[in-house]
Amino acid sequence: MSVRMMVLVVTAAIVGIGPNVLLSSAYAAERELDADRRNAIVAQLTELPRLRSLLVSIDGDLVEEHYFNGVTARSLANLKSASKTLISILVGIGIDRGYLDNVDQTIDAFFPEELAEASALKRGITIEDLLTMRSGLETTSNRNYGRWVQSRNWVAHALSRPFVGKPGGQMIYSTGSTHLLSAIITRATGMTTREFGQRYLARPLGVTLAAWPQDPQGIYFGGNDMLLTPRAMVEVGELYLEGGSIDGFEVVSSQWIRESWIPRTVSRYSRRQYGYGWWMRVLDGFPTYYAWGYGGQFIYVIPDLDAVIVVTSSPNPGDGRREHRSQINAVIEDQLVPAIRDAILEK
Repeated sequence: MSVRMMVLVVTAAIVGIGPNVLLSSAYAAERELDADRRNAIVAQLTELPRLRSLLVSIDGDLVEEHYFNGVTARSLANLKSASKTLISILVGIGIDRGYLDNVDQTIDAFFPEELAEASALKRGITIEDLLTMRSGLETTSNRNYGRWVQSRNWVAHALSRPFVGKPGGQMIYSTGSTHLLSAIITRATGMTTREFGQRYLARPLGVTLAAWPQDPQGIYFGGNDMLLTPRAMVEVGELYLEGGSIDGFEVVSSQWIRESWIPRTVSRYSRRQYGYGWWMRVLDGFPTYYAWGYGGQFIYVIPDLDAVIVVTSSPNPGDGRREHRSQINAVIEDQLVPAIRDAILEK
């Protein structure tokens, strides 16, 4: 059995359970399951009331696809803050296609009215500062979130926040930063963020970018509440795994991917590294880059294993959310990724 086939078989055997699994007959015929281990995994996944889907792609092949608690392949998942990763991709495409100069471009070029009376320091905030959550401005997230989204002008409100740090300094997690990026995309391209994303990202991937909420001025919410099917999320991960091109057509440059995956800062809460909209960690010894959204929305890209793992969960607040995330992490970290590794090492 080839290395790739062994990886596919073990991956599908470990987490490809239930009637919704996609597995070729050739791989299925060679599948060797440890019944006890398989039953343990089945029990864990089916007992998670917040879990909605788990998909695994290896080397471009979707080898496992499973849905839970009434969700189907057609169901749209609310990405929550994993939307920030999508906004980062769109910024990269905007730079690649010449709509934006580069990440050093300052935001005063896009918000001349809102920043007319602002300090030179605020006018000098860069696109990179927004991408890396290092604008220095007071956060619009957490306890400030409600006041921000209830304001009459989300862009103006985000820009009016006082400095609590310096631009390019420590990470201050703020959805307002990525919403400003959505506004920049809109003003730089003359298209809505959705129109731009549909034309240059979704259409090349063969997926649809569904409508999601807009602010009072019609700017699509940058950094929250974007909607994709889990299969479309896999396509996003595979795009980055393949260096940004599909069948020779460049959607986003490989240079942007490399730049996005350089650690730029660290969250003082999770202690995870962060680049241009992507979180970073090591899973079972393998560098992993991932989109992360509230409630348990994930796109994991593991280049050394040619693997993409997608997880979606209930996006709603409620009891058991933290426990749910811990349980999902345990399945991925302690069982799925090691299973792929072991299949390769045993070749």
